[in-house]
Amino acid sequence: MKTLLYITMFIFSSCNNQQSQSDKNQIIDTTAKIEKTNKIDNSKYYTDKDTIIIATELGDTLEYAKAGFNSIVDKHPEFFQSYPENPDQAYYNSNEKEEFGSEVGQDSYYEVYAYFLKQKNGIEKYAQQRKKLIDIYSNINSLFGHFEYGGTYFGHQSRRILGYAEYSIYLLPKKKEDIEKTYDISKQKELYIKSLRQLIDDESKIDFNTMGNDKIERTKELNKLVDELDRLITDTFYLRRVQEFHYGHYEYY
Repeated sequence: MKTLLYITMFIFSSCNNQQSQSDKNQIIDTTAKIEKTNKIDNSKYYTDKDTIIIATELGDTLEYAKAGFNSIVDKHPEFFQSYPENPDQAYYNSNEKEEFGSEVGQDSYYEVYAYFLKQKNGIEKYAQQRKKLIDIYSNINSLFGHFEYGGTYFGHQSRRILGYAEYSIYLLPKKKEDIEKTYDISKQKELYIKSLRQLIDDESKIDFNTMGNDKIERTKELNKLVDELDRLITDTFYLRRVQEFHYGHYEYY
């Protein structure tokens, strides 16, 4: 009787083990199928040219051979998402940074990001808004670059601005009915511009690198950057974008 019980338990255990292994194999097969199905085909963005040159609004260019460019298309599906992430998130969430690994490589990433998102947004359609945003962000970068007497950060930012500007174009309300804040922003803008001028005055008080007439001229030049910002910030959208860019990327103690 005991022998019969042992045989029965052995057969039951063997069946369970076989069933368990079968389930595992099925899970592996299913997972592989899901991963294969989820891989997005972005080959429509491939280039047929032997060399592709990406010219930016800042006057510099990126050059890629066909194989290298098409490899970027394959490795970076984040460039083609229906709802793109901002360039900082896109870069840090990317699993493929081989060609964009260095600081200079990261600069190029933001420019390539802008290149593809620009096509989604509309190259000619938003050319004016794009230029205005690039000018606004460049003025903020220059202002803080002068405060800190330069540094590699500001040089890298000058190129990455293209990615930030293009993402801002994506966020731009496309229709009048998309704009909820229709109130007059003149007072808010005035306060923001005053805060920048106050910042110039405060920075000047602790600046002992430039003295006398040179400091007076330096202060005038810095205020010219603020004058330009005052001219460029024409509505709520640009005011909010410059504030986000300023407070999100330039914090010093």
